[in-house]
Amino acid sequence: MDFFPALTDAHRAFVERQPVFFVATAAEGARINLSPKGMDSFRVLDAGTVAYLDVGGSGNETNAHLTADGRITIMFCAFDRPALIFRIYGHGTAVLPQDDRWDALYAQFTPLPGTRQIFEIAVDQVQTSCGWGVPVMTLDRERQTLSKYHAGQSDAERLAEWAEHPRSIDGLPTRVPTIAPAATGAAR
Repeated sequence: MDFFPALTDAHRAFVERQPVFFVATAAEGARINLSPKGMDSFRVLDAGTVAYLDVGGSGNETNAHLTADGRITIMFCAFDRPALIFRIYGHGTAVLPQDDRWDALYAQFTPLPGTRQIFEIAVDQVQTSCGWGVPVMTLDRERQTLSKYHAGQSDAERLAEWAEHPRSIDGLPTRVPTIAPAATGAAR
């Protein structure tokens, strides 16, 4: 197990090859949240900053936990060879379409239907470990179900649905988008 104060070029290359990552957050008195993510939604912005584009799904726990506590852990696993587990420990904030920083940050991503927010994370430390217990698997394909679901909604319908749920499952407040992101953005 090795720790680093920031991401190296080798770390960045590893992260860019991974089709899935996991996000963990917690807040006092609330459940620990652990969510899988994919959809080419993660970006290394620089050695000390990462971000991921969040598409609306079953809840908004990460937003609530980051508002309450700020701590976040991102984990990548190599499901191919060589084995590796890579964790990013940091503090994050939600950037929503109505926020001043949105346009510059959103330009780092390929737009996805149902984009709700971007989580920007200041890296505190990164860790690598062996990953020898992680199975070797191959990616068949990305699921299109969530993208198809959001593509079938208008911006107004999506915003209204998110506005109906301004709290986490534990009752913590969340920030919700009040405007829809533009359908365009820059690819990396």
